[in-house]
Amino acid sequence: MPYYEAVAVIFPELVRYSALRDKMEIATLKALYRSLGDDYADFSVGVFQIKPSFAEKIRAEAPDAMGKKTKKLFKKRSAYKNDWSFRASIIADLENPETELNYIIAFYKICEYRFKTDWKDEDSKIRFLASAYNAGFWKSAEEIERMADKKFFNTKLFNTENYSYADISLAWYQQYAGNLH
Repeated sequence: MPYYEAVAVIFPELVRYSALRDKMEIATLKALYRSLGDDYADFSVGVFQIKPSFAEKIRAEAPDAMGKKTKKLFKKRSAYKNDWSFRASIIADLENPETELNYIIAFYKICEYRFKTDWKDEDSKIRFLASAYNAGFWKSAEEIERMADKKFFNTKLFNTENYSYADISLAWYQQYAGNLH
């Protein structure tokens, strides 16, 4: 995954990330998720703000998109003695920026595999990937494309208007990566 594309896709989450808030909220949510699953607690974790349910879907779909490489990155659910251990491993992955990055790479590979789309240009690609990251890569291409213009992204730090997640990603990409081309 090209670096500037990856940063553009996750940039809105980097804006929203707050380490202090994360630590305060997450202790209880981690316990709920480990014990009861994402029906009870599905929350954003780490610098890239990945939800455990998103990580579970990546683990499930990565083998089709990445083949044998995923065995090194992600153990199968069946490799754990119980659901609690499986969920604890996901939280540990998402709290570690190095292993969290594996989910970003897998996300990108899954999107390439699932959508096999020839985007008309880089802007379309960034908007689509950002929307898939935010709305769910498991949705259809049509659903993801419809989400690109929806304005529901908010930093939650200030009472501001909502923005399109895809527009924020694209603006960052055009500002920083565009200067390199």
